[in-house]
Formats: sequence, C-alpha cells, structure tokens
Amino acid sequence: MRRFLKIFGQQKCKVIGMIHVDALPGTPRYAGHWKETIEKAIYEANLYKRHQLDAVLIENMHDIPYVPERLLGAEITACMTRLGQAVRDVIPKEIPCGVQVLACGNKQALAIAKASQLQFIRSEGFVFGHVADEGYTDACAGDLLRYRKLIDAEDVLIFTDLKKKHSSHAITSDVSLLETAHAAEFFLTDGIVITGTATGHAASPQDLQELSGRVKVPLLIGSGVTKDNIGLYYKDANAVIVGSHFKRHGSWLEEISEEAVENFMRKVCELRQPS
Repeated sequence: MRRFLKIFGQQKCKVIGMIHVDALPGTPRYAGHWKETIEKAIYEANLYKRHQLDAVLIENMHDIPYVPERLLGAEITACMTRLGQAVRDVIPKEIPCGVQVLACGNKQALAIAKASQLQFIRSEGFVFGHVADEGYTDACAGDLLRYRKLIDAEDVLIFTDLKKKHSSHAITSDVSLLETAHAAEFFLTDGIVITGTATGHAASPQDLQELSGRVKVPLLIGSGVTKDNIGLYYKDANAVIVGSHFKRHGSWLEEISEEAVENFMRKVCELRQPS
C-alpha cells in the first residue's frame, strides 16, 4: 500500500481514465493512420487532464484478435512506447500514467513504462493459469518481477487482474477469489484489479467487499464502472479504471464523450464532499 500511496496520494477512490488507442500497425484493424492515432491519444489525454482525473492508462484494446505474448511483434512495443511518451508529455508529472499491452504483454508493458517514464502497468495472468479467448495464459509473477529488477524498473507498479475477464477459470474453480488475492499478495503484487466477466461489464460489489480489509494491497475496480454505480465501489476501492463508460453509448468501440467524462467526475466530486 505504501508504494501505491506514494504515487497516487491519500485521497480515496482514485479515477483512472482509460485511453483505448486505435488499432496499431500490423494488427488486422489498422487503418494506416499512425499520425492520427497519436493525435487522438493526445486529445483524450488532454480531455482527462481538463476534467482532473487522477491518472491515465493507455491500452491497445483495438488490436483484436489478440495474440499470446510470445507472438506480440516488436512493432507493438515500439508504437505503444511512442504513444506512452506522447501521453506523458501532456499529462502533468504529478499525475500517474500507466500502460497495458494485450494480451498478457506484461514484459512489453514494463519496457514501455521504463522508456516512457510511466508509473504503473496493468498485468494479466499474474498468478494461476487460465484459458482466455486468445489461448492458455500461464502465471507470470516470478518471471515478470525478475524482469522488472533486470531493467531497473522497480519504481513501476504492477497492478494485477484476478480471475480475468474474457476467460474461463474452470481449472481453478476450487480456488476462491480471496485465495487468489492472497496468492497475488504473497507474490508481491502492487495492487489487485477486480473485474466483471467482459469489458464494460460491472464488477461485483460483493467481490470487492470480500477482499476489502482482508488483503493489505490496494484494490482497483477494472471494468463496468459508471456514474450510476460508482457509489457501490467508492468506499472500499482504492481506484477505479473507467473506459467504456466514457465512450458514446457506453461502448468501448465508440469515440470518447466529454459529456460522459464531465458527468462522471461531477458525481465523484459529490462523493468526495464531507458528509
């Protein structure tokens, strides 16, 4: 928790705005507009800055269909590094920025964070194997933390998904969410991410309450947070990651809606007022 508070500060329930960057070169949906991809990421970063979000996270969400980490090309790491630097350049230094590389590009994310001076990554598959839609995902904590040490990136926080969305967890059905959280904590996670079953699907408030006060690391909500349900998470979550709700019609595929960002942050400001 100390590492989290050093970067994010003491205020309850930080809001992390997601930037779903356009499909990158080499992926099926890449449209050939690399310069516009950078400009769009900068635009969204400035929008989040204008509405005083607490942190920003970039992700290659549009690179569908995803491939396992071993098949990620060097172009993805290079392009995400360029985008990370572009976002970092417009966001004040005191505001944390992070990166996630799908699917399970956790080492790549660490390298990007190191090169672009980002403060955190979101990692998949940290503890316990599972079957995702891009294939089998093996646990990576030991390898990933050794790599963080190797590249001198220990100041980069690693937030880890548990029982990851878009995945089957039948092979670990006898391992509870709390047991999984304790395993991630034992393996030195810097924060636990709780999600629903798919992008944009709300995480269970009961899952949050099950872990609250029973682990010592920060708890983050990683999907389905909206203006209407933020109150369910606000008390117990150290941070919420918001992406789909900030888009038109609440769909991650759509363009960002400044009105949605403004309305959400107005609700958060109301929750932050002393009762």
